[in-house]
Amino acid sequence: MIYSMTGYGKGLAESPKIKVEVETKSVNSRYLDIILKTPSSLINKEYEIREQIKSKISRGKLTVLIQIKSNNSEEEIISVNNDKLKGYLSLIKQLKKTAKINEKIKLEHLLYNKELFEGNDLDLSEEEFEVIKKAINAALDALLKMKLNEGKELVKDLRKRIEIIEKKLAEIEAETLTSVKEYYQKLKDKVKLIVDDAKFDNDRLELELAIIADKADITEECVRLKSHIKFFTESIEKDNEPGRKLNFLCQEMNRETNTISSKTISTSITHNTVLIKEEIEKIREQIQNIE
Repeated sequence: MIYSMTGYGKGLAESPKIKVEVETKSVNSRYLDIILKTPSSLINKEYEIREQIKSKISRGKLTVLIQIKSNNSEEEIISVNNDKLKGYLSLIKQLKKTAKINEKIKLEHLLYNKELFEGNDLDLSEEEFEVIKKAINAALDALLKMKLNEGKELVKDLRKRIEIIEKKLAEIEAETLTSVKEYYQKLKDKVKLIVDDAKFDNDRLELELAIIADKADITEECVRLKSHIKFFTESIEKDNEPGRKLNFLCQEMNRETNTISSKTISTSITHNTVLIKEEIEKIREQIQNIE
């Protein structure tokens, strides 16, 4: 089962005392990178929250925003952090002086800075923390659902490109035997034109030409490429976290294709290897988004 690394999820939960809203956003990343944005009342619970996330998400840059509102009052009481306000005003004045800006400081300039304002920190019990964990789970489940749906679309695209590669490889294999025989005969004809009949050793010529023609044979490379394609398809269908494996198989498919291109003496085979490499590159771009 393939999951995309990009997605969004939202979860809600509440108790008689609190209402919790959790938003999760995930984008591509080589490793799991969790960015938590939580109220100060959850600072001592960050480790538990991270472990909860790790139990469901393995890769991606994940931003988790947790908002907690009290159900005991109509409006949350907001206060101003005077020390931060004074420091912020001092910084603005210094910037204005340095940059020679004459614009006046407006209220909207201060309202944009959320760090200047403080809400009432809630004293959370273990039961209420369970409510928060429930909201986090709901958000992660919604995220995983979206990641799975996107993963299915990725699989469709990957299979389509693998089918194109298999078609081009079949054309290469059909061309291989004919191209090697033609190459062998052309070499033989050229040698006969330049070698004196009196010194002509047909058996030696046949052996040398066979060795040269054998070097242009790409049968083994085609077999290995087919094997990589088989493992690639199986990984898509069976592996739980195939991202890194698929990336490795892409490298191997590209390696065999390059070898085929360098050994072949057929223009049509060379053309098909170019098309295969284009599809491999498109696959490589897509699998960067697989968890």
